[in-house]
Amino acid sequence: DAEAARWNRLAADQGHARAQSTLGGFYGAGRGVARDYAEAARWFQLSADQGHAAAQYMLGGCYASGRGVSQDNVHAARWHRLAVDQGFAASQHVLGLFYGGGHGVAQDDAE
Repeated sequence: DAEAARWNRLAADQGHARAQSTLGGFYGAGRGVARDYAEAARWFQLSADQGHAAAQYMLGGCYASGRGVSQDNVHAARWHRLAVDQGFAASQHVLGLFYGGGHGVAQDDAE
């Protein structure tokens, strides 16, 4: 795992969105690196800013749970919406729950 983290770090440092997202997952799970939720969120943010749907989903989860960032359902919903717009199914489910409960968005059963 440490070797995989090292190779992903090299690619992530060069701006590779998928490697950034993968590295965020490594930090979130403590896989090959020390667990660090703030570092995970930072890498997810870099990847999500490039439009990587899986990173947008993961960053939405960080904001929903408050892991590595301040808990903020508005930001969580925003990142999940961006992933949904790319057809990312897991974010579709989460965003549906947000609308159902009025978490970070206006409650809307039809949405």
